[in-house]
Amino acid sequence: MKILIHTRNADLAEDFREIVEEKLNSMERFSVEIDRVEVEILHETNPRQGNHSHRVILTTHGAGPLIKSEAAEFNDLAAFDTAAKAFAFQIRKIHERSKDFDRETLRTRKQSL
Repeated sequence: MKILIHTRNADLAEDFREIVEEKLNSMERFSVEIDRVEVEILHETNPRQGNHSHRVILTTHGAGPLIKSEAAEFNDLAAFDTAAKAFAFQIRKIHERSKDFDRETLRTRKQSL
């Protein structure tokens, strides 16, 4: 999975990229095909937006499903964590839908024996 980070009106901490890569690479355990994830970080300059001045948008591109999650919090890391939770929830739903459940009932199992 390729991870692209875009910023607008923002300066990122040095370890933010490592945290993003670690958390998004952990999503590969769901075996959902994702080619590229774009992480967009926006800072609102309006001081009245204090608690929601940092916005993070996660978007997938490529052969797999289109997943988009977005969160606004008081700093970049908190916004990323909230968006990553929503992102993981969507990936988990896609993974569970793709599972093959055996819908065999007891009645049909007895008939086949």
